[in-house]
Amino acid sequence: MSVSSGMPGASAEPGIALTHDTPELAAIYEDVSIRQFENGKQLVSALNISSGEHVLDIGAGTGRLAAYVAKIVGPSGCVVGIDPLPLRIEIAQSKEIGNFKARVGRAEDLSEFADATFDAVYLNSVFHWVADKPQALAEIFRVLKADGRLGLNCQDVAHPHESFQFMRRALTEAGLELDKVFGNIAVGLSSKDLKALVTGAGFVAYEGESRTFVDFYRNADALLTSLNSGSFGNLLVSVSEDSRIHVCDALDRLLKPKRLDGEGIQLERYLIFATARKPK
Repeated sequence: MSVSSGMPGASAEPGIALTHDTPELAAIYEDVSIRQFENGKQLVSALNISSGEHVLDIGAGTGRLAAYVAKIVGPSGCVVGIDPLPLRIEIAQSKEIGNFKARVGRAEDLSEFADATFDAVYLNSVFHWVADKPQALAEIFRVLKADGRLGLNCQDVAHPHESFQFMRRALTEAGLELDKVFGNIAVGLSSKDLKALVTGAGFVAYEGESRTFVDFYRNADALLTSLNSGSFGNLLVSVSEDSRIHVCDALDRLLKPKRLDGEGIQLERYLIFATARKPK
């Protein structure tokens, strides 16, 4: 996942900023984003992307999934990946091949693309970060060809990831104010609201389902590092090093029931998967 909610200076969810990303966080995300990549492969499969198609990856991050899709569409097709985080796009550009290009961009402004440009558009673990969701969907609708497909997965507000549930408890135990250090990190949607947004934008043949994934982390510090890279530095941005140690200690204690011998910490993650089409 990588944010696609806006560029610096643009509107964004309160508590979410695009200015905290660092080369280190971007590199960490490239290493740990295998979870998002595996989710993305399921999303791509549901869209039935095929050879010769033109595809837009919104919130492409470091480009792992976009490069995978570029192999599917082959030399007669093309993939464009956009993300508002320049440091992550730099990594994505290192993966560029003839039919895959990565550039800085955001979901709400696809003005660089003409109407009816793409056969498919997807947002993998991204839509919950988008600030102006109706505007983003309107732009996606515009750049899709007739009968073009939309695919997205996003966090389910009714089922927060277990990692976030434990983080909130750890922050409380460490005596930290949740709003200042957790903000609106990973604000999700309900299944009902997601369907209303997508169909309200004019899409048809909507299909949605909730899926559960199981993730493994070596220890509490590895979980913190992964969450911070996935939220582009927003998670503990205002926390001192001493407070971070307190959070990590509390998290380590709280996670003991989730430890599996030899496999680290096991946590569930919950996503809504949705697909729809632009009318013919």
